[in-house]
Amino acid sequence: MGIGRFAYTPILPLMTTQAALTPQAAGALATANYVGYLAGALSGTASPRLARSTVAWRVSLVVVVGTLAAMPLLPNIIGWVLLRTVAGFASAVLFVIAVNWMMDHLPPHMPGWGFGGVGLGIALSGGLVLTMPATASWQGAWWSASALAALLGAGAWEMRGKSRPGTVPAPAVQAPPRRANRWFAVLFVSYTLEGIGYIIAGTFLVAAIRQHSSGWLGNGAWLFAGLAAAPSAALWAWLDGRWSHPTLLAGAAR
Repeated sequence: MGIGRFAYTPILPLMTTQAALTPQAAGALATANYVGYLAGALSGTASPRLARSTVAWRVSLVVVVGTLAAMPLLPNIIGWVLLRTVAGFASAVLFVIAVNWMMDHLPPHMPGWGFGGVGLGIALSGGLVLTMPATASWQGAWWSASALAALLGAGAWEMRGKSRPGTVPAPAVQAPPRRANRWFAVLFVSYTLEGIGYIIAGTFLVAAIRQHSSGWLGNGAWLFAGLAAAPSAALWAWLDGRWSHPTLLAGAAR
């Protein structure tokens, strides 16, 4: 999922120089991917069956690999927008199903490391382009990303495991108080603003660095961004047992 969604960032400079991708078109491709991701996340929320479907899991794995491989085969903005939208949708479905699986089958302290797979995918996408020769083409970069995603997807094809022993039935859901709803709205708006800032910087990080420095520095920054993201959820889970959520959110915002 990390490769399918974020390989675009290190490949973007190659497409700008070799495929004459304009800044407007680059923004359109990024937007298409995020719209597809939002739709996929909402579909998993709306359909509990989809969120735990083995068929949806495997189809999404194939779709992510296929959309990466098809980018060089549809060398026009309309085809690219379509592929990135579909890739975003499939990536979100993978994420929702993986989260449900981790919560069902892993010990309480392990899902945080599972979330680190996204950061690892980011790091792998950056490292992949970083190690390519200077004469590499943008088409080859997409095909290499597709091959890497296929390799990881093969390992994830069989998602099975035993449920945690002694699982306690969930308590009856009670309607949250009105005050909680109000604070949820504040948190939702804050998270939306954070998402805008993070995704703009994340998408164009490599391209922005390459404008003022050598190419390896941009991809190197993306590699380290992924490596930093990989343990972040596990670290948050560890800190969650020691500090309150408001304190942690305030600290992260700083």
